[in-house]
Amino acid sequence: MASGEQDLKNLASCLQQTLSPNITERKQAEKFLESVEGSPNYAILLLMLIELDSVDATIRQSASITFKNFVKRNWRVVEDEANKITEDDRNKIKQKIVGLMLSVPLKLQRQLSDAISMIGKEDFPDKWQSLLPELTSKFENSNFPVINGVLRTAHSLFKRYRYEFKSNALWSEIKLVLANFAAPLTQLFNVTMSLIVEHKDNKESTTILYDSLTLISKIFYSLNYQDLPEFFEDNMKIWMTHFLALLTGDNPLLHSKDEDEAGPLELLKSQICDNVALYAQKYDEEFQEYLPNFVMAVWNLLVSTGAQVKYDLLISNAIQFLASVADRDHYKHLFESPDTLKGICEKVIVPNMEFRGADEELFELNPEEYIRRDIEGSDIDTRRRAACDLVKALTKFFEAAVIEIFSNYVQLMLQGYRSNPAVNWKQKDAATYLVTSIASKSKTQRHGTVQVSELVSIPSFYTENILPDLQSAEVDSLPVLKADALKYVMTFRNILPPEMLIGSLPFLVQLLKAESQVVHTYAANTLDKLLLVRKEGNERLIKAEHLQPHVEALLTNLFNALTMQGSEENEYIMKAIMRCMSVLQHAAVPYLPILLTKLTEKLVLVSKNPSKPHFNHYLFESMSVTIKVGCKADHANVALFENSLFPLFQEMLVADVQEFIPYIFQLMSMMLESRTDCPGPYMELFPFLLVPVLWERPGNIPPLVRLLQAIIEKGAASIVASDKLMGLLGVFQKLMASKTNDHQGFYLLQSLVENMEANTFNEHVKSIFLLLFNRLISSKTTKFVKSLLVFFSLYAVKCGACKLVEIVDSLQPNMFGMVLDRLYIPEVQKTSGSMEKKIVAVGMTKILTECPAMMSNPAYLKLWTPLLQALIDVFELEEDDNVPDDEHFIEVEDQPSYSAAYSQLANAGKATRDPFSGTIQNPKIYLAQSLQKLCAAHPGQITGMISAGLDPKASGFLQAYLQAANVSLS
Repeated sequence: MASGEQDLKNLASCLQQTLSPNITERKQAEKFLESVEGSPNYAILLLMLIELDSVDATIRQSASITFKNFVKRNWRVVEDEANKITEDDRNKIKQKIVGLMLSVPLKLQRQLSDAISMIGKEDFPDKWQSLLPELTSKFENSNFPVINGVLRTAHSLFKRYRYEFKSNALWSEIKLVLANFAAPLTQLFNVTMSLIVEHKDNKESTTILYDSLTLISKIFYSLNYQDLPEFFEDNMKIWMTHFLALLTGDNPLLHSKDEDEAGPLELLKSQICDNVALYAQKYDEEFQEYLPNFVMAVWNLLVSTGAQVKYDLLISNAIQFLASVADRDHYKHLFESPDTLKGICEKVIVPNMEFRGADEELFELNPEEYIRRDIEGSDIDTRRRAACDLVKALTKFFEAAVIEIFSNYVQLMLQGYRSNPAVNWKQKDAATYLVTSIASKSKTQRHGTVQVSELVSIPSFYTENILPDLQSAEVDSLPVLKADALKYVMTFRNILPPEMLIGSLPFLVQLLKAESQVVHTYAANTLDKLLLVRKEGNERLIKAEHLQPHVEALLTNLFNALTMQGSEENEYIMKAIMRCMSVLQHAAVPYLPILLTKLTEKLVLVSKNPSKPHFNHYLFESMSVTIKVGCKADHANVALFENSLFPLFQEMLVADVQEFIPYIFQLMSMMLESRTDCPGPYMELFPFLLVPVLWERPGNIPPLVRLLQAIIEKGAASIVASDKLMGLLGVFQKLMASKTNDHQGFYLLQSLVENMEANTFNEHVKSIFLLLFNRLISSKTTKFVKSLLVFFSLYAVKCGACKLVEIVDSLQPNMFGMVLDRLYIPEVQKTSGSMEKKIVAVGMTKILTECPAMMSNPAYLKLWTPLLQALIDVFELEEDDNVPDDEHFIEVEDQPSYSAAYSQLANAGKATRDPFSGTIQNPKIYLAQSLQKLCAAHPGQITGMISAGLDPKASGFLQAYLQAANVSLS
């Protein structure tokens, strides 16, 4: 794109249209931006728009967000993918962005600051050596709004040090940052501390200065996270003196009138609590002399701070500091006094366990956020979670004393509740939370609590206090206690006796009808978790027969819950539907038509605006398990699924619902794989599957290849008849050029070899082999070599070992010897996967025993015994999993997400196919039998080669194969 005035106007107009309420106009504008973002100067135009004061603020904001997202998607240079930013544009951006970021309003500054962080992650320090000097030079100026922009950028850039794995490269970078940034930051800290005294009566200046102090404190945390830097150890007195003064200090001008939003004071003190907790945990020896003063300061802060929401982060971080101290053996003397323990329990833990009005409001008015905080353990720390962590820390050394203190509180709270349940229900809520906190000693995300205190009886508390809430006929009464009861079952699912868990099923089914979004969500989530519980021997605790008596009500209530306000796209409910189907299996067959109808209706609705990735993933999982169960029960059901789903899928493919396309291909593959033929609709779709634009999206590639494989397997003759083989080979060629996707190209090639008539395929074979060898020479990787050996072996089996040797040698005389010497013999040990190993073993056996050239060509004959040795090693030695350091492979994210490369449906997995099914069961036996035939054709020669060339261990293994096959070589 050029950078003229008209181009700026066009870009501004397009950005304006991306904000349009008209979805058609919005999508057209988004598609236009997507089409031009690879043009030179595109990013520079965005920066020019952001810079122009004359441009409307909403367009500038849109430009800043678009620029940030553009950088996020495209700055990293990925092998095999187009580089959408020219080197010239990269340099211009780095020259311009810091100055621009410091000159624009705060909203735009934040977006550009994030963009700098993303660029820095890739280019800093090696390709952006000017960044740090440019940032630190701004500290010399007294303009604190500009300084805060620098600090915000530095925080964004350095915060990754908190979670990156230790490495030499990371240490080198941090060392460089410390050398250039630590001293100026400390100097700025000192100056800012002086200025807050000087400006204590000026609210605006003080607010800006406190923002600076908060950012300085955040940067301190990042720079100290990996290890204690020498600079900060030498200057610890300066930092800790200032931190203590700020933690105990106050300024009435900064007291926030908003009861819900934390102000500058709270944010700064929260971060200081984080900083000193870090030092208490990781650098306790160096920090020891400062610790008692901070413990006292935090204690005073906790007992003097109110219950308003604006203090939540501060209280949470302050409690976490106490927890980090209480967890250390050599600090336990600070807590061992009975009075101290009692004071902490009474004045810190119990008050922060209470269910406040703000919690009740969140429960009723923002249930999604309540759920996110409570059962997902979101990043937002809650007072309750911090108090729970403090309980755990205290029980580490003072378990009996703490449980005794809390037992009295629990009894008093439960008595209060029983005296007037309608009024005092919050007392029972706090009692349940307390019991859960003191009982849980160890837990995991997958299994809940796995170790509990011997001093607390989980089953007794369940029977006396949890069960009454679960079995209450009034599903909508006291919803918080219902949610507590469900969470208790969820938490202790691996501790409660099996009969209690199975006995809770009808209550969970009933609570799915609750109007409260939290309650019916917790009921669905608890159901999902219980269905995952395993007994000894890895057997499911809850089986189909346990669900069967409730199946109709269960499915009805689950789908009805998806119609309740707020739960139309509730991922927990959809996940529970998937899990129930998975457990029910054949018992769900009578309900398949209604299930399919309900799931299809939901799919139609969400396809109009796919906004919840997890919900959509579990929706497709539910559809895949429905198809799987239905086709397993009766292959004729595939027609039912195809008739219902194909028209809908075709609409979505035409509408290009990008988020759903990889899922659609997986479901289509499932349906076609369960057939014996390839019906018309699939063949009509086939040309569309070869369209290049589909293959440009990484997430489409694995399911597309699978669908093409299914079409090749079921309809090879139709592909040839419709003259589409060249299109398929074009796809293969594209995949083979990519280090990321070359294995997918091999999957296609293997399907062609297995299913195409040899005479159809023969005219292309030489070109294919030439392409493979060119790729091997130009860009050899371990993954490619492994795939190549499997393909060569499969070709030797399907088309004959002689044909394999003939084709390879037609490219260059005696080239097959190089294949054996440089690929098979040294590399075959890297083959992974049982079916791949079987293919390789059978293929090598064919080469060894059915190829006259191996006996007649002296160059090949000398490789015969080493090849046999390599084959025996494949059978007997562990896989060689060494991969060169410079080879990197994409790892797909675990969580389903639209940004993920590919979301595999667990229930749509492709069955492993044995190309030797019914012919070769045991490749060791097959080797023994084949060697016997070869020996008969070459009396004395083979046995002599084996006895002279094989090592004794391999000879022993071979003898065992011969005995098992009941044959001999003599």
